[in-house]
Amino acid sequence: MPNIAVILFPGNNCEEETLRAAQAVGMNGKILRWNTTEKLSDYDGFIIPGGWAYEDRIRAGVIPAQDPIMNIIKKESEKGKPVLGICNGCQVLVETGMIPGIEDKVQMALAPNKNPIISGFYCTWVNVKNDGKKTAFNSSIETGEVIQMPIAHAEGRFVTKDKSLINQLTKNKQIIFQYCTKDGKVEDKFPTNPNGSILNIAGISNKQGNVLAMMPHPERATWLRQLPDKKNVEDMESLAPASKVFLSMREYIKK
Repeated sequence: MPNIAVILFPGNNCEEETLRAAQAVGMNGKILRWNTTEKLSDYDGFIIPGGWAYEDRIRAGVIPAQDPIMNIIKKESEKGKPVLGICNGCQVLVETGMIPGIEDKVQMALAPNKNPIISGFYCTWVNVKNDGKKTAFNSSIETGEVIQMPIAHAEGRFVTKDKSLINQLTKNKQIIFQYCTKDGKVEDKFPTNPNGSILNIAGISNKQGNVLAMMPHPERATWLRQLPDKKNVEDMESLAPASKVFLSMREYIKK
């Protein structure tokens, strides 16, 4: 059974539900503190959960990106091991340069949200479309499939000044998840695009497809009981579509 390490930095707050989501699809796992003495190479994959690591001082994700543990995780990813960053974890992966991972440097940023309702932290349910190449995190999701997930962030807007980078990401099909309408239409306007992210980006993988940075929270939509739509009581403990992110990770490791 695949064994996952959920990395906890000071200020993160989604580690427990992230581990439960991984366990729900048949993976073992453990929450490891950022200063753990455990041998990370013993783990099959890694998840960096959401929260506010180091209070998001300077800018979101930049301080944990400098922690020595991230150098180890980067080396493990180069062996092909999967690394999933959710929300704050997404910001960390971007700040390490692991995402987009085309060059060994920081090429993007997660900028403050832009929407007409509120300045700062914004929490709501969104629709996310799977429209990129097959990776370690979407192999169990149909191309074009739309999945409900929540977002909860203040700095979730993927941005870059490098126009050639956007062309590369599109050419490589590294834009795995995009914000869309319920029927899968990708339209660059609020509320479909909840934060003003370029190209409606909700999640980006590296070129190899074993590292994914995504702002929406699949662990908060793993069971049907978590979804906003009313369900039959009998279905409450059934897995919801967002669980396929973790299921894909499991299948990738098993193969």
